Amino acid sequence: MPFYVYAQDQPGVADQLMELCEEHWSYMDEFDDRLILRGPTVSDDGEEHTGSVHVVDLADRAEAERFARDEPFWKAGLYRDLLVVAAEVLLSRAPAADVPYTLVTARWPLPADAEGGTAHDVGERRDSLGAEPDGRLVFVAALVDDDDEGTGTGTTGVVAAVRALPDEARELVRPFAERLAGGRPATLTAQRWERGGRN
Repeated sequence: MPFYVYAQDQPGVADQLMELCEEHWSYMDEFDDRLILRGPTVSDDGEEHTGSVHVVDLADRAEAERFARDEPFWKAGLYRDLLVVAAEVLLSRAPAADVPYTLVTARWPLPADAEGGTAHDVGERRDSLGAEPDGRLVFVAALVDDDDEGTGTGTTGVVAAVRALPDEARELVRPFAERLAGGRPATLTAQRWERGGRN
């Protein structure tokens, strides 16, 4: 099952991140065939590393937590927050290098009845993108509440990588985020993102 893993940097750790970069990449090489999306979030000017994004296909939540906590930057104390959420990939296209991207995310609570308010069915979630998704969307996943069997139940958020700057990206994601949220307004966060990895 895919998991969205986001880690936010501690302030002032740029030098330590650079020192551990090869160790980080070597660790990620172990998961290369299971990484669906990877790369850092960066400051608005694209100059400063602000966090790390990984969408990785793993057996279950326990394995996803191990993946996140065994990562060299986390073990060195360079991250301040860590989020691990089950995801259902709705769209995945190869991102190009050296193109400005934005990572757009939203989270919302699962309704108490788990029946009203969010799209749960796989087809229903995919339909939220429309028949022909905008070409600027390179990645979209519904964040889902994973049950004890490790399967996604209700939709609890969205993550999207968009070939656009933050304001434009946010507005592009808003309509299908609100469909996934069952028509409720979704508060979207947008931050610059870059394709990661060795190449």
